[in-house]
Amino acid sequence: MPSIHRLPELLINQIAAGEVVERPASVLKEILENALDAGAKAISVQLETGGVRRILVSDDGCGIPRDELALALERHATSKISNLDDLERVGTMGFRGEALAAIAAVARTTITSLAEGAEHAWKIDSANREPTPAALNHGTVVDITDLYYNTPARRKFLRTDATEFAHCEEVFCRIALARPDVAMQLAHNRRVLHRLNAGEARARIATLLGDDFLEQAREIRAESALRLTGFASLPAYARNRRDAQYFFVNGRHVRDKLLNHAVTQAYADILHGSRFPAYVLFLELDPAGVDVNVHPAKTEVRFRDSRGVHQFVFHVLAQALGGMGAGHAQARMDGWITGSAAQPPSATTPTDIGTKRYPLPSEHLAATPGRVAMDSASQAYFSFAVSAKPQLSAASAIEPAAGTSDENPLGYALAQLHGTYILAQNTQGLTLIDMHAAHERILYEKLKTVLDGTPSVQRLLVPAIFNASPVEMATAEYHAETLLKMGFEISAAGPRELAVRTVPALLADAPVAELLHELLEELREYPASEAITRRRNELLATMACHGAVRAHRQLTVPEMNALLRDMEKTERADQCNHGRPTWTQFTLADLDRFFLRGQ
Repeated sequence: MPSIHRLPELLINQIAAGEVVERPASVLKEILENALDAGAKAISVQLETGGVRRILVSDDGCGIPRDELALALERHATSKISNLDDLERVGTMGFRGEALAAIAAVARTTITSLAEGAEHAWKIDSANREPTPAALNHGTVVDITDLYYNTPARRKFLRTDATEFAHCEEVFCRIALARPDVAMQLAHNRRVLHRLNAGEARARIATLLGDDFLEQAREIRAESALRLTGFASLPAYARNRRDAQYFFVNGRHVRDKLLNHAVTQAYADILHGSRFPAYVLFLELDPAGVDVNVHPAKTEVRFRDSRGVHQFVFHVLAQALGGMGAGHAQARMDGWITGSAAQPPSATTPTDIGTKRYPLPSEHLAATPGRVAMDSASQAYFSFAVSAKPQLSAASAIEPAAGTSDENPLGYALAQLHGTYILAQNTQGLTLIDMHAAHERILYEKLKTVLDGTPSVQRLLVPAIFNASPVEMATAEYHAETLLKMGFEISAAGPRELAVRTVPALLADAPVAELLHELLEELREYPASEAITRRRNELLATMACHGAVRAHRQLTVPEMNALLRDMEKTERADQCNHGRPTWTQFTLADLDRFFLRGQ
């Protein structure tokens, strides 16, 4: 056995580089973050051959004093934190003091900097760590060449120049989205690809993601002890990849499972299939409420109050996406954070987020094992939904003489087009409604309301027994009460076996073992499980689709107006259950332009 010995400093730095310097994009990220921490208001990036040959970053920040240049290349040397209290409330992008040392260990690194108040600039390189006088007008220039020149095995893992540049460009765009107040420029092989002026977030987002994204997105603006701002796309803008999803926590781009789960659940009722939403979201909270010292690359975080953060993000997005209008979400959610008795609004609670919402009927299923028991009103509506013979109420079908009203934003029916679309007049002009898609959403939301509450359960004649890991056994025992409320009566049947005696009636035909494995994993990883609701909602969506009015069915004017009124008081009425839009607006200005009026 070899004796224990201290590793050489260069090898220590190269080991650290394996965690911090994954590829050129990792280097660029660290240098850009240092520039921001230095207070830069303008940053220029020049890359050669995807950043493998050269990464040159210039900024106009505060600079580094001569006496600190050599120290900047040492491990665990930083100006960002000094003690444990600083670490527990980090307010800067960098703080570990590892990046420059790790980069200098695997690439030729030169730093030229002019500190504020200094007579002239100083220069230092990773080979000869003695500062020498240099010429520079302001700020700092970091020049990194020949990445992995001394570790050729690592260099073999790099991809093509085009691939490496694509990763660098993505890092540049993330930083640019996080800091629209900073002017930024990116050039590759001497060709300028991005030249971004400092300005507002909306303009920066439009430049990088396109005007079409903003046109198909809802603005998010909600604040309590937490603050969530940004833009989230409507389902019609959904993509087949996750290439337009940006979430920032206190200005830092993160990939966080909890936040991703909250966003996914907010879209669960309006975006189905293999499509992904696009969004640029900024979450701000007290630095003491989030631990950024989790991952070497600082791409993961841990929240002190994970449940409060999850609920806040989920409800803000769900409410904003569920509104009828195209306005932004104005949320007042004080008391959502740990320590307050207030609870976040439920799915049927009227709130002041987004556009006005209306409470739906509160009929519920009775908790009768193995069967569905409803009161007369619920039974009548349930039968109506699944019979595919809808009876549209005409209670709200009285039209005002002028045919428009500010109280009814969708307006009043004029005619039916090809048995599929409803033409209606409102204060802005003309609305066009897909009657099947709209009615499908109405039925779906009403069915959810009818079936909310304590679930009807099905007792199994023979308990379903399945194998479970020790972690699943412990999770089932810990969450036994929660599972029972969901309709699952579960107990241990052996050292590594669980027995299921009841399941929710709506999920009686579902594969029990598969469902429970997924549910136990969610109960373990997330603050609240959505698995049962999601499975139930999939069944209700199918029922609503079959129950909605079909194309080519002729409706009377009162029936069409009744449908419009129901849309106006239905959550998420902008989209059907599959994410398709249910209506669109043509303003008088749109119509005038089409007919060239006033030209």
